[in-house]
Amino acid sequence: VFERADELWIDRPNPRKHLAFGYGIHRCVGMRVGEMQLRIVWEEVLKRFAHVEVVSGPVRVPSPFVNGYARMDVKLHAR
Repeated sequence: VFERADELWIDRPNPRKHLAFGYGIHRCVGMRVGEMQLRIVWEEVLKRFAHVEVVSGPVRVPSPFVNGYARMDVKLHAR
């Protein structure tokens, strides 16, 4: 479904096609709240900082059940 699926790509096209919140009738009821929280976080970060620089690559969660990230260091450059 995704080009470069193994990369963390913040501005990826068609981001809503992921499976993190489930799909169809099995969709998470909190999905819209999670999306809203992420939108607000990024709006506030982008208001306060001119640039977000990735300092180190992402560290994945060591789990056979969760395909996620545990850590990714960034440096925030003030406006």
